[in-house]
Amino acid sequence: GNWLLVGSVILLAHTAHSCPDKCLCYTASKTADCKNRGFTEIPARLPPEIQILQLQNNRIWRINQNAFTATPLLKILDLSNNSLSSVAPGAFQKLRYLQVLNLTRNLIHYIENKTFSFLPHLKELDLSSNSIIRLPETFGNSTGNITLLSVKHNKLQKMERILLESLPNLKVVLFKDNPWQCNCNIFGMKLWLESFLYRGGISDGIICSAPGIRKGKDLLKVPYELFGACPLRTAQVQLASSHQHGFEQRSSPKHGHHGEPGDGGRGGCEPKARPRPVSLRHAIATVAITGVVCGVVCLMMLAAAVYGCAYAAITARYHREHLALARQHGTPEEKEPFESSMA
Repeated sequence: GNWLLVGSVILLAHTAHSCPDKCLCYTASKTADCKNRGFTEIPARLPPEIQILQLQNNRIWRINQNAFTATPLLKILDLSNNSLSSVAPGAFQKLRYLQVLNLTRNLIHYIENKTFSFLPHLKELDLSSNSIIRLPETFGNSTGNITLLSVKHNKLQKMERILLESLPNLKVVLFKDNPWQCNCNIFGMKLWLESFLYRGGISDGIICSAPGIRKGKDLLKVPYELFGACPLRTAQVQLASSHQHGFEQRSSPKHGHHGEPGDGGRGGCEPKARPRPVSLRHAIATVAITGVVCGVVCLMMLAAAVYGCAYAAITARYHREHLALARQHGTPEEKEPFESSMA
């Protein structure tokens, strides 16, 4: 009779902790091993208490909206080497304890805005070895705890600086083997990466694929002068992204005449022909405006470079005018940006 009782208890325990037919479930380690089993979807009837789910090396091509409702305690989810071509926003939103999400070696082309919302404990997000051509401006609400992000081995030409800035706890970011376009659109990434490394972050760097003259070059070694021809709107976009669009709205009407497309896109560092008073106050204002135009006013570590550029322009103008124009006053129209910038 006792054996029958023991047998019933074991049977009940097995039923309570059900495991999909093709998987192996380990109670002690709270792990479900479902790798190499030919699954095309997330298996149903997973034990609700599991914390590690191994689904690598299957043929999973989609994730249903409620796929993980029954396994809310997952900490590690490995979906590497599957057939996912897209990930629906909210597919992972029930996983509020998830720490590691591995999506490597799939067929993902796009990551939509807020795909990884409501994963407040997510620390490692690995998107490497896909075909991603575009990343969003945000991975989602409460993804600020990500410390490791890998986008290597994809088809990315640029990445939004606003996305990188939304991940303040990043310690490691991997960019390798993407066709990065080292043009005006990547300027914000260059600024962000310099600041990130300065703060002690770890990265494998950004190697340019285009334009031809920069192919194989490290983005950090591309001098700032080569971005001098970027149109003002690029600088403003960079500025807006770092000031949540507030500063640009105040500044752009005043400074529009510094770099309109028609002026050859000089980037605002060359001396202007019209005379202006050269006083210390105006020199400081010029530095600030040059910073706005070049899109680097928000990074203190670059202040020296910006100041040098503006200072050279001021000094050249100062000598050319032989100090005589220093006491003259510019027209009201001309002085307005300086007045407003000092306010």
